Amino acid sequence: MRTISIVGLGTMAAAIGARAVRGGNAVEVTGRDSAKAEELAKKLGGGTTAGAFGAVPAGDIVILAVPHAAAAPILAQYGDALAGKIIVDISNPLTEDLSAKVTPGGTSAAQLIARAAPASARVVKAFDVVFGEVLADVDRPADVLIAGDDPQAKAEVSAFIETLGLHPRDTGDLTMAEWLEGAALLIIGLAKQNGNADFTLGIDVHG
Repeated sequence: MRTISIVGLGTMAAAIGARAVRGGNAVEVTGRDSAKAEELAKKLGGGTTAGAFGAVPAGDIVILAVPHAAAAPILAQYGDALAGKIIVDISNPLTEDLSAKVTPGGTSAAQLIARAAPASARVVKAFDVVFGEVLADVDRPADVLIAGDDPQAKAEVSAFIETLGLHPRDTGDLTMAEWLEGAALLIIGLAKQNGNADFTLGIDVHG
């Protein structure tokens, strides 16, 4: 059994948490609002606990299920509490109207998080190219594109993703996170044109 800590209390946190509980993982949820964290933990069930915001997370894998703008303040507050952890960045650094990226060309939200995190932490990009609506349907399979510099961290995150009934797809090192965040713009554009987000971006593997 893995212990997973989710920082964030929104739609993505709830969807990933529900799949994680169903997949047999021990789950800890944390957020600035302790009452909402307790409420989400109760809703997820399966022994989910509400952790103390800013304290050392219980899980070796810490999922930052927060908007891009919230990541830097959270990293600053946690500080060395994240040392040695695998940090999963699911954010997309987009403008308010979701039409463009706010990070400079040649970088990504995940790379900025890696620079701000403790040196012993390992950052993996994942889940940013999957709509929350898809994740919330716990019976629905989907591909999860990931990127990271540490092979062992990617292997551990991939194994966790498989417990969610999802398929991890390794895209390469953390420089690929820039393109994963660009792919998020692509699927958002498709959702706008089609009037819904009830689809996934995936890989059809033969042979």
